[in-house]
Amino acid sequence: MADFPQHGPVRHSYDTVAEEYRSRIGDELTHKPLDRALLTALLEQTEPGTPIADLGCGPGHVSGWLAARGARPVGVDLSPAMVALARRDHPDLDFREGDLLRLPAADGEFGAAVALYSVIHLTPAELHPAFTEIRRTLRPGGLLLLAFHLGTEVRHLTEWWGHQVEVDFHFLDLTTVEDLLTTTGFTVEARLERTPYPQEADTRRGYLLARRQDG
Repeated sequence: MADFPQHGPVRHSYDTVAEEYRSRIGDELTHKPLDRALLTALLEQTEPGTPIADLGCGPGHVSGWLAARGARPVGVDLSPAMVALARRDHPDLDFREGDLLRLPAADGEFGAAVALYSVIHLTPAELHPAFTEIRRTLRPGGLLLLAFHLGTEVRHLTEWWGHQVEVDFHFLDLTTVEDLLTTTGFTVEARLERTPYPQEADTRRGYLLARRQDG
């Protein structure tokens, strides 16, 4: 992570809000039926027993959901405080501290990967190398599920739930992200968008389910 000092503010911001984030977001899948359906679709198309990367895992709630359904999740997060919470709440699971631009994983280690609202903290120029890095860690034919906010704005926060932070949220265009995935060796198999659920921030959400191609 020292290789990416530009991500220091994001890491520090998530360290700062980690406990609050867990209390507010830790059960979010209970009111997100579409997210659960997409995660289930990914599980059903992944060979049982193969590790599934949870990229930007936060306090480990998605990893916990996957594990409860028989999967072998491996959570990765930029924030040491988030990783500590995830290990505390899910001591039997594998959590690693790492950056999306240099994942702490071997080539082809994962049978699938999910990145729910983690690429939104990358600059547009970082998306291509991040997708290339994710592809490196996936086995041929492995699925990647992305979720992100739709739009063109960059929302900068200096205060988050009463804590001082310094973090950017990049809203993304669905077609632009799909094109980037295609150029990095993925084939997009599904694209969806939806309005926010009542418990969420008032933003449209986009999803892409893509498969790593051979070669």
